Amino acid sequence: MKQKIETSEAPNAIGPYSQAVRVGNNIFLSGQIPLDPATMKLVEGEENQIRRVFDNIRAVCVAANCSLNDIVKLNISLQDLSCFAKVNEIMIEYFEEPYPARAALQVARLPLDSLIEVEAIIIKEKE
Repeated sequence: MKQKIETSEAPNAIGPYSQAVRVGNNIFLSGQIPLDPATMKLVEGEENQIRRVFDNIRAVCVAANCSLNDIVKLNISLQDLSCFAKVNEIMIEYFEEPYPARAALQVARLPLDSLIEVEAIIIKEKE
């Protein structure tokens, strides 16, 4: 049985999808782009966009009764891999060892021309 997870602390879905869905012990977080949840506008600047994405993911994790450290897999899409080093630098501030497994890809374009989109998978025992 699918359970929808949502929070006003992260941007509303801008299409027919949920912020996250729980199925048993698995929680699948939809891709987050760097939208400010209050304004639904992209934040400006490379570092600000990266931080906003991880802040949005953290908000969805909290709504799922989890934390960033419960994430087992991240998929990161970047418009330009030249900001990959900055992503690594910022991830160290948000995550603890053992870090999640991860894939990072350069893509041609992201929604609303954001610089980054990140999706996540959590596997967590029900509480």
